[in-house]
Amino acid sequence: MQNQKTENSNSLSLWTILVTFLKIGAFTFGGGYAILPVIKREIVENRKWVNDNVFSDILIITQGMPGQLALNSSIQIGVRLRGTLGGITAAMGVTIPSFLILLTIAAYLYPLIRDNIYMEAVFYGIRPAVVALIATAAIKMGRTILHGWNGIILCAVLLVTAIITGVHPILILLIGGLAGLVVCKGACKQ
Repeated sequence: MQNQKTENSNSLSLWTILVTFLKIGAFTFGGGYAILPVIKREIVENRKWVNDNVFSDILIITQGMPGQLALNSSIQIGVRLRGTLGGITAAMGVTIPSFLILLTIAAYLYPLIRDNIYMEAVFYGIRPAVVALIATAAIKMGRTILHGWNGIILCAVLLVTAIITGVHPILILLIGGLAGLVVCKGACKQ
């Protein structure tokens, strides 16, 4: 992936990046994979700061990095838009809401809701919603990333391998990369 800025990024303000990622961070529950559809909708579809292929490349890169997926992908998008300051700004935007919400809950609300059956019921309902968001992100990404039967078969084999064996995700990524080298051998789209 080349580190070139998008056409409209020269005039893009750090404030716009901050507000966009504040919105993403404030209204997303469930962590890394659950935040992907929200990031994609806002960054790719609504604002058109990057296209589907670039977004997929960013996700592939951030999968192999230590740390949170949402934070790492936000940093990558911010860097692409406005360099290092853009990355820092996007990182602040996506993390500040979570930090403030968790601080508020820990300091004030948790003692009040600790044993509340209604709050337990709410979180019970949020868990399946998070799974649905992750599945939606996987399906949308699959439509963009998987090209031809080789990609679909490789995805299925890696999915089954991950489920059955429970091997570490980094190992699945390495196996996928090696399999891609064997399957593609230069014939894949650049």
